[in-house]
Amino acid sequence: MKVLITGGAGFIGQLLARAILTRGTLADHDGAQTAIDEVVLFDQAVPASRPSGLDPRARFVAGEIADADIVRPLLDRSDMAVFHLASVVSGGGEKDFDLAINVNLHGHLHLLEAARALKSKPRYVFASSIAVFGGAAMAPRVGDFAKQTPQTTYGITKSIGELLVNDYTRKGYIDGRSARLPTVIIRPGKPNAAASSFASGMFREPLNGEDSILPVGPDAVMPLSGYRTIVENFIRLHELDGQKLGDDRAVGFPALDVSVREMAASLQRTAGNRRLGKIIEQRDPVIERIVASWPTGTESQRALDLGLAQDQDIDSIVKTYIADHVAGP
Repeated sequence: MKVLITGGAGFIGQLLARAILTRGTLADHDGAQTAIDEVVLFDQAVPASRPSGLDPRARFVAGEIADADIVRPLLDRSDMAVFHLASVVSGGGEKDFDLAINVNLHGHLHLLEAARALKSKPRYVFASSIAVFGGAAMAPRVGDFAKQTPQTTYGITKSIGELLVNDYTRKGYIDGRSARLPTVIIRPGKPNAAASSFASGMFREPLNGEDSILPVGPDAVMPLSGYRTIVENFIRLHELDGQKLGDDRAVGFPALDVSVREMAASLQRTAGNRRLGKIIEQRDPVIERIVASWPTGTESQRALDLGLAQDQDIDSIVKTYIADHVAGP
């Protein structure tokens, strides 16, 4: 089996590739476990050499997902599995509408059409977002059956993407599943253009002894999930019998609803004797508006009933990051 991961050079993409390679098999279109002989990590920019943990079955391919001529040859076998993670993120989408539409909408259509052309009904996992919810009528807690009224271009493209996955599945072109993600923490490296990037930064920078700029107030609440749990749930969703999803192929991943104040307290509890950088509140009205448009509570019973995993608590997420990425005692 060949596995394609778009956005594969990113943090989650590489973690997912390592987990899939370690697992060794995935369910094919008939549900039979099939050995993986190739993993393609497709992204706009790729590493010059293969990162550690990726064996020779993995290879990187550079290109623009908005270019159909580049996307089409990526799906060149009937025995394919697709994980579509590539996206212009929330803050970037608000700054550049055309880029968000070209990448998140047109790029997604190019990938769906390439999957459709295989005529083998491949399993197809699309990374959506809780940013599909919003608007003045949004309930305090949202789940899989809440009305979607996104208030960002990013959220709009994700909502459209979920509907496309539903319809391509209904028509028998793919066996699609949409993973509706909460904010994923804690991402190592540098901040990205996501409006939620500060949720990782307020742990990452202080643990590195650096100050972190907090663009929202302490009472802001965000649904969160740790990166290990996200990767595990991508695979669990792929492996799930599609009949259990019915005609609604989008599943909200289980999340913890945590306030910024609670995040800061968790950092203090888990840091041990490390000398932490400061968290400096500098409110950014643009970021605050985007974050305020997202739900602050999530309902995940459907996902749990389907067998998806949930983090134990915020402290366990921070401890995992410290163990994986923070040097020193």
